[in-house]
Amino acid sequence: MNPKDEIEKHFRIYGEERIGETIRFYVFPISPESEIRWLLHTLSQNYEVGLRYHYGEMVLEIKEIERKEKENYALNIILFVATLITTTAVGSTFYGEEIDLAGGLMFSLAIIFVLGSHEMGHYLAAKRWNMKTSLPYFIPFPTIIGTLGAVIRHKGIIPSRKALFDVGVSGPIAGIIASVIVVLIGLQLPYELTAPPTIYIGTPPIFDAILYITNYQKEAIHPVAFAGWVGFFVTFLNMIPVGQLDGGHVLRAMLGERSEVISRTVPFLLFAYGFAIMAQLEQSNSIWFFWGFISFFFSMQKHPKPADDETPLDVKRCVVGIIAFILAFLCFTPVPFYTISQMLCLQTP
Repeated sequence: MNPKDEIEKHFRIYGEERIGETIRFYVFPISPESEIRWLLHTLSQNYEVGLRYHYGEMVLEIKEIERKEKENYALNIILFVATLITTTAVGSTFYGEEIDLAGGLMFSLAIIFVLGSHEMGHYLAAKRWNMKTSLPYFIPFPTIIGTLGAVIRHKGIIPSRKALFDVGVSGPIAGIIASVIVVLIGLQLPYELTAPPTIYIGTPPIFDAILYITNYQKEAIHPVAFAGWVGFFVTFLNMIPVGQLDGGHVLRAMLGERSEVISRTVPFLLFAYGFAIMAQLEQSNSIWFFWGFISFFFSMQKHPKPADDETPLDVKRCVVGIIAFILAFLCFTPVPFYTISQMLCLQTP
């Protein structure tokens, strides 16, 4: 394929220059925006493509991708090992006053399996649509679970609303399945508290259902089961229908640009919910304020259009999308963490 011939079908080229390995075309569009987006997606299979304004002129830059260059996985491996260490270190403190490295490793493998399954769901869906994407990058950080999760990087234009939907919904569904597996395993492992806890966790409906089905009667759960709880909580947060969160991708694919209205409304609902919980507990419970700010930031970024933004989703995908949002709601924990005094406030009529 001669790229210039394809470009001339959609642009009038009035200037051309080569800058190193990059060819810059000075262009004027003659095709609809949807056809131009599809052209950019097509070119991105073989070239690094950029369409932008340069000193007031529209320029289309292309650079051939070096096929011999292999992707370097060194950073993925380093971050994975670092996350394995941080999550093991944190998990080893969940077993009482003494450090339990074996137990910490069990928690680490469980949390990495849950978070990794979520990202691999995105990765495999993206590869199925021939999208350029990286393997997961785990993020080690001294949080309550020893990590900030994992991310993958996408390059290029999303080919269609169907592709956007598949990539967006696959991660949460894979994460929920992995979380259910981990919780079921964790509930079978022996675990006894050696000291009264200072912080308690709330449980979402899907977790309560598993406890009911397995007839679990103990007051405490094994750290491996807690890793599954984290998976449910992360799934809900990712499925908040805002911006470029997973829920934002799914909603954008289902509703098109109409999803922007919902995306800009949700942050204020989170702020309102945070105030309501704070008033009920009469104590600070900042996690929903934090996610209100996070979602507000995402909502201010307009979702990029897929190359084919005109073809709507089929009925099957719409049904899957509705189910995905229902499952995400079942992963919602009204008060994720609370103390004894906060629990008493919740129980006060």
